[in-house]
Amino acid sequence: MEKKLFTISVFTENQVGLLSRISIIFTRHGLNLESVSSSASSMHEIHKMNFTCTSDRVTMDKVIKQIERCIDVLRAFLYTDDEIIYQEVALYKVPTPKLLDEKDFERIIRVHNARILELTREYTILEKTGHESETQALYELLKKYDILQFIRSGRICVTKSPTEHFTRYLEEQNARRQTIEKV
Repeated sequence: MEKKLFTISVFTENQVGLLSRISIIFTRHGLNLESVSSSASSMHEIHKMNFTCTSDRVTMDKVIKQIERCIDVLRAFLYTDDEIIYQEVALYKVPTPKLLDEKDFERIIRVHNARILELTREYTILEKTGHESETQALYELLKKYDILQFIRSGRICVTKSPTEHFTRYLEEQNARRQTIEKV
């Protein structure tokens, strides 16, 4: 079976220990998480976790079903890269003296659409938003300046669909509830 990178979006109540319970599901299937991110969603008191994982479709469908069995999980969705818009943020801390000695420093920042977040005599912190390949390309370029620190966030994403799939799910659940109440 063909393996590819999948993004899993999980809508949850914000409960202690849920991330651990979900990560165990991936472990049981022998899957490595490539990235993890979690934050509040556009809906009040609903959080969205995003996971990326390389696997085949059949295995990922099983993982989604198991995730949805967790008590605090409201709904989980599986996406391929062509179904979502996604980004990551990377921060790079490099020695300022080495950057200032580089005559192409300004061009590097412009070409990579990076931002200077902080500039001190000792270090400069750069920020780059983009896909992993883009943040990694800047990392490779900055290695020659002795990167002091580097971190890249997990993937954040929204669907290309005109409406959030979770919103549609909630509307369907509400319609079912109203039908049952009428009976």
